[in-house]
Amino acid sequence: MPLGLILGIGRAFRRKRTSSLDILSSKRAPRDYYKGKNCKSTGFHTRKGGYVVMQEKLPNYVVPDLTDFKLKPYVSQCPTEVKTAEAAESAK
Repeated sequence: MPLGLILGIGRAFRRKRTSSLDILSSKRAPRDYYKGKNCKSTGFHTRKGGYVVMQEKLPNYVVPDLTDFKLKPYVSQCPTEVKTAEAAESAK
C-alpha cells in the first residue's frame, strides 16, 4: 500500500512536457479559439448575417510599368545550361 501511494505521487509530479514545436489547433486550444487560414480579414460581419468589405483593408498591389522590358515573365522549371563569360572565368 505505501509503495503504491509513493508511485502515485511520483506520477503526479511527472508530467508530459509540451513541445514548443507543437502546433496549436482548435482542438487543443480553448473553446472559443478560431485559428483561421492565416489571412487577414477584409471587412466585418453585420448583425443580420451580412459582410461589409472595407476598401482600406483590401490589398493594394503596385505594379511598375513593364513596357520595353527585356525579360519574359515565365521562368522555366527545367532551365538549360548557358555558358557565360563569368562562368568560364570562374572555372579556370
